[in-house]
Formats: sequence, C-alpha cells, structure tokens
Amino acid sequence: MPPTLASLVHHSALKLTVRAGEDRLDAPVRWAHASELADPVPYMEGGELLLITALKLDAEDREAMRRYVKRLVGAGVVGLGFAVGVHYDDIPEALVEAAREEGLPLLEVPRRTPFLAISKAVSAAIAADQYRAVTAGFAAQRELTRHTLTDGPEGLLTALASQVDGWAALYDASGAVVAAAPDWAGRRAARLTAEVTRLRERPAPASSVVAGPEDEDRVELHSLGTGRRPRAALAVGTASAPGTAERYAVHSAVALLTLTTERSRSLHAAEQRIGAAVLRMLLAGEPDHARAVAGDLYGGLLDAPFRIIVAETGASAAARAQGEANGDALGALAEVAESAAARSGEAVLVVPEGERLVVLAADGGTVVDACCDHAAAREAARKTDGELVVGLSAPAGPITASAAYKQAEQALSVARRRARVLVEHEQMAAGSVLPLLADDAVKAFADGLLRALRDHDATGRGDLVASLRAWLSRHGQWDAAAADLGVHRHTLRYRMRRVEEILGRSLDDPDVRMELWLALKATTADTA
Repeated sequence: MPPTLASLVHHSALKLTVRAGEDRLDAPVRWAHASELADPVPYMEGGELLLITALKLDAEDREAMRRYVKRLVGAGVVGLGFAVGVHYDDIPEALVEAAREEGLPLLEVPRRTPFLAISKAVSAAIAADQYRAVTAGFAAQRELTRHTLTDGPEGLLTALASQVDGWAALYDASGAVVAAAPDWAGRRAARLTAEVTRLRERPAPASSVVAGPEDEDRVELHSLGTGRRPRAALAVGTASAPGTAERYAVHSAVALLTLTTERSRSLHAAEQRIGAAVLRMLLAGEPDHARAVAGDLYGGLLDAPFRIIVAETGASAAARAQGEANGDALGALAEVAESAAARSGEAVLVVPEGERLVVLAADGGTVVDACCDHAAAREAARKTDGELVVGLSAPAGPITASAAYKQAEQALSVARRRARVLVEHEQMAAGSVLPLLADDAVKAFADGLLRALRDHDATGRGDLVASLRAWLSRHGQWDAAAADLGVHRHTLRYRMRRVEEILGRSLDDPDVRMELWLALKATTADTA
C-alpha cells in the first residue's frame, strides 16, 4: 500500500497533529511538496501533501483562505501541512475553518519537524511500497512459472486468478474458450468471444479493456503470439484496475503463455512435417509404413474410415494478386480444423502444400463438419480477404487413400468451375453429369463441333441438328427417330449422311456419337 495521511500522522518521528479532515486520512499520498506560492495549483498533479508556512498568504483572511483551500481541493491536493512557529505561532482559525468546510485534511507541523523529514518519510514509504510490489511481482512470476511447468496452461490460469483475486481464461486460435479458472469463469469468458475475435484481427501484441456492466467486472484482453496473426488470447477479470503486483502477474502470464504458444507452434510444425510424410506414404500405397511413422500421433485416425479434404485459394486474377491474403485464408481454415479437433478430442492430419491445404479427418467427426461448413469457410476467407474452394472425398481407409485424394481433387475442380465454396464427391456421384458441361471450355468445344451443322441449317436447306438429336436420343433407331421428327425414315437417312459429309466423321463410331451427344447437351444445359 502507498503511504497515506494516516500513516504519516502515526509516524512517531514526525509528531503531526490533525486539525481538520479527520475522516479523510486514508487518502494515499503520491508526493510531499513544499510551496509558498500564493497559487501553487498550476504546479500540482493531484495526490500531493502540500507543505506551507504561509509566507505569502494572508492566512487570517477568511475569504482568501476559502478561495485558497477550494482551489487546492479542485486540483486534487489530498492534504495541507502547516508549519507552526515560523510565521504563525498557531494555525490561523480562518484556514482551519476553510479546511473543515471543504473536508481537506489539515496537519499541524511542529517547528522541530522540518519539511524535508516529511518528504523523506513519504519517499521512503513510496519506495518501500514499490519494492514490495516488485518483490510480490517476482514471487508471482516464480509461482506462475512453477504452475506452468507442472500443470500446464490450466495451472497457470488457476495461479493467475488467485494472484489478481479474479478470474482468467485462455482462448484458442478460433476464439473459443479452451480453459478458465475458476470453473465458473468459463461462462463469463464465453460472452467475450466477439471482443476476442476483434482483438485477434489486430497485429500482435495487442490488448484491450472491456468494461462490463455495473454488476460485472473489468476485463483485460491480451493477444498471445509473436506472428502477424495472434495464435491465442488471454482474458483477466478483476473487480478494479490491477495494482503494481497484479500487473506484474498479468504480464508474466502473457509472457509465459506466449512462450508456450511459440513452443507449441514449433511442435506443431514438427507434427506437420510428420503428417506430410504420412500423407505421402498413404498416397504412394504404403499404409503399413504410414502407420509406423504416425505411431500414436495419428495412428487412431488411420484405423477408422476417414475423409480427405483438399482446399485451394480461388483461381481468379484478383485472388492470385492477393497471394498473401489467400495464404492466410488457408491458414484460417487450418485453424478451424485444429480448433475443432482440440475441442472434440479427435485426431486430425493437416498438411499445407503451397497454395493448397490437405486435411485428413475422421468420417462423421466434428472436424469434417467444421471444415465443410459453408459459413465457416466463407468466414475464414472473409477475415483474410482471400478466396477458398473446398473438395471433399467419400469415406476411405488407408488402402484407398490415393483414390480418396483424387476424389477430393475432382470435387475441388468442379467447385472451382461452378464458383462453389464446397463440393462433395458423393454429390457428383449421385447427381447428373450435365451440370459439369457448363464449363466454358466444354461449351466452346461443343459450339465448334456443331457450328458447321448450324450454318447448314441457317440456309434453310434442312434441320440437321434437330435430326441428329432425335436420332441419337433413339439410339440410332430409324423408324422411332423419324416418327419423332414427323418425316420418312429415308429422309432421316439422307440427313444423317449429310451430317457425316459435313463433319467428315462416321456416325458408326461410338466415340463420335458420344461427343456429338455431349455437345448437343452442353449447348442446351441449364447452367444455373
């Protein structure tokens, strides 16, 4: 505690006597300052004990003393010390009355007590208070370090909450609460998710103060991590602003959690390298070697059906110009997968591959749902001004991992062509092939293949395109196709010979019939 007027009054060597303001002696004293100016207010900062002898004051003028004392109170002066036996044998009654009216503590300083002794006492008390705060801060740092080493972040939060007489919570990269102390603090911390999200959008290190309603606490938020995008955040709730010792504890916790976060990032990078090796072995058809390398790290994931997710940044020119932003979009999606895995206890394999991200996660698990949630993918892209497209494979096992990877790539390709955020391979298998023909390259091919026939029809010399469509739809059955067209079968035969002549290709070739049928479909497919 800093020195107070009461502690100075009780100081045996100073012999101070209280003449007014007895009920305000608990005010802390920031400094003791002697001034004989008639108006010392411009030089006051607030919290001072002002020491005077009234050398330049008419201390017996009641109106002058009222103005003088009122100005001192307005400037935040916490007490007035009057030296008797110098210019006045006793404190003038006018000054005593003015101090009582304003509630300003007035201390009588005996002649044998120099002002310097009071200044030294205040200075020594302030220094002692600072030393106690620093000592307490170092003790808190040692305690927090010990709990971090023995109990991890959860132990640190428990110790920190005790140090600040409040609560503490840790948030992961997605802004979700991963630990809180005491237990009840988890509900309070969860209400700050929006503020944590805003904090994480600022470059680290960053902090902010959230002032709760009157019935709630004051919360400080601190980002954790040294990268451009913070990896986690710490919340500390207290009834009032932390003191010096509590501030040391909070700063120590931020430093320790940042070190833990950076160490976790190093371990995470090593895990990703192992994961990349495991993925390469799976795709190379070596599941036994993949299991041996994965060990306990990913072993459980390889023993059950899993899905492969492949994500890329958008292929537009604007997206390519935003390479850094798009890289962050993939990083944000990786955080979504890892945070979901941490919350659910699922194993997940996340492998960055340049401008592509590969995720291998348990089928039907939380990670797959999180990564394939359209809203989550769009949010990850929005936060980083990037673009994402995601392809999802069908359920697979280690032996069929290569096929699953190809499925995810195919779904990704379709998602990109159709400007979709996500396409699942099962949707492609269960649906029609016709929407796939909406690709511009396919339409260009179809237009080129059929242009000669359309040009012929435009001259009014026949309807070769409609005849070709009817004949192909009837699988080459002349009578049925002619009936659909309302012409004689010999007329239809003549038209098909003209098609062959114009195209220079034989309709007996099944590949030619297939290409023509797809070209007809591509030019009429609904691309909505």
